[in-house]
Amino acid sequence: MGQDQGKYDFYIGLTLAISSSIFIGGSFILKKKGLLRLAKKGSMRAGQGGHAYLKEWLWWAGLVSMGVGEAANFAAYAFAPATLVTPLGALSVLVSAILSSYFLTERLNLHGKIGCLLSVLGSTVMVIHAPQEEEVEHLEEMSSKLLDPGFLVFATLVVIVALILIFIVGPRHGQTNILVYITICSVIGALSVSCVKGLGITIKGLFAGEHVFRHPLSWILIVSLITCVSTQINYLNKALDIFNTSLVTPIYYVFFTTSVLSCSAILFKEWQHMGTDDIIGTFSGFLTIIVGIFLLHAFKDVSLTLANLHVSVRKDERVVANGVASHSTYEMFEDEITNQTQDGGFDLHSDNVSRRNGTVAVL
Repeated sequence: MGQDQGKYDFYIGLTLAISSSIFIGGSFILKKKGLLRLAKKGSMRAGQGGHAYLKEWLWWAGLVSMGVGEAANFAAYAFAPATLVTPLGALSVLVSAILSSYFLTERLNLHGKIGCLLSVLGSTVMVIHAPQEEEVEHLEEMSSKLLDPGFLVFATLVVIVALILIFIVGPRHGQTNILVYITICSVIGALSVSCVKGLGITIKGLFAGEHVFRHPLSWILIVSLITCVSTQINYLNKALDIFNTSLVTPIYYVFFTTSVLSCSAILFKEWQHMGTDDIIGTFSGFLTIIVGIFLLHAFKDVSLTLANLHVSVRKDERVVANGVASHSTYEMFEDEITNQTQDGGFDLHSDNVSRRNGTVAVL
């Protein structure tokens, strides 16, 4: 009976985790659609500091969808192990990419698809090899961990970095560099997750009959969570308004996951219990993430698909067969595209890659 109950709980957790990814992935699309509708109406865009999206029902639908997804994700941890639930969060990236290609006419080139895959794989490897957090049952224990010098230094650095990005880097480079606003959301998100963990302990104590709201930490956590979440929503909206959703979603997932894992490791001292295999796995996952982010960001304007790659390979074979190997593959690819353009074929050079309107037009 106990074994059957364990399987039942496992499948409930699995269903909740998958549902969470679908709702969260879809929320990015709904928010983006709402922001694009406002842009067509001529309203001040979120990327320029406007808040007209608060009157757009599609944006609110996206926010509700994200809330449902986060609630399902939280509930999944009660039924299934964290090593199953957390990696499944990567499915939201794939859901968002698929839906954006249908509803937002956004496309990722071959480099972007490979980078997205590597980013998801690297994050999953990091989560799998991350050690389990220590159990904290009471607010007094959470308070002592929050006052630990290591976490205080980490939290102080996070706040300083966030303030520098918000008031100095953001106004200068936020409109052109996709990493600025996403980094703000991610580092602040690490603190918000810590607040959520603390409030989870508060809620458990409340149901246990404890007078948790007499503890000042409860109110500090509530105020901190509201501040962090408000900041995240604001700058995530700016990133979605300015840049391609297919880029924002995976980069945000990778940065946010890395920030949360780092914060959790410092707060709960998990690194002290890591084995050699976990250390190697964590570093391998991190390096994979770096490669994925590089492919996503460095080659986002290169119009390369599997069909175009086939054209380049054919050209390479013909040139090598003729004994000529003085050009690189990319140069031969450009020559082939130019020749086909002159013959009335397709023209990749006319593709309009726009980060301002959130669209990427490729074949």
